[in-house]
Amino acid sequence: MSDTYKTIAVESQGLFKERGSRFIAFAYPVDSPSRIQEILDELKQKYHDARHQCYAWRLGIGAGETYRSNDDGEPSGTAGKPIYGQLLSRELTNLLVVVIRYFGGTKLGVPGLINAYREATADALNSAEIVEKTENAVLTVEFPYIEMNQVMKVIKDFGPRILAQDFDNRCRMILEIRKGDLERLRRQLDNVSGALTQHDTEK
Repeated sequence: MSDTYKTIAVESQGLFKERGSRFIAFAYPVDSPSRIQEILDELKQKYHDARHQCYAWRLGIGAGETYRSNDDGEPSGTAGKPIYGQLLSRELTNLLVVVIRYFGGTKLGVPGLINAYREATADALNSAEIVEKTENAVLTVEFPYIEMNQVMKVIKDFGPRILAQDFDNRCRMILEIRKGDLERLRRQLDNVSGALTQHDTEK
């Protein structure tokens, strides 16, 4: 299974206008539901006078994927699903798109709404920088100080990012590495005399 995915580098915006209504789209790279909620709360406060705040988000890849969409009072399936459809069709994840609607006084009907939310999302994503990233995992290793050279040799071979380290009689390091390399790194570290590893969390 691939441990790479596509997302956007930084926040981007888009706009679609139809019969007086304005659909302002905001796309954000995200890595957790808590961050998503923070952004939604911030936008709700900033654009409190808007009629609707519809969104869709997607996190993870493959069997680990989670997603959600919300129509925020628009007819069912006319807002969140078209936004989410753009994420799927472009194979993007770890991404939140929110579309703020200012009502122009004329109803657009179901087809019109679907098109408006889709086009606003597309405009935001068309102007975004698409990047490829890796799904990473975090591994903690504890080992006797006397085995420092052996552990550092393994780390040099695999090149994980060192998140934290504490060197005493019993040493401890927290490492981040792409998910596809996790088990090989773990096996090599487990071969070091007295070393103990623990797979903590995925990032």
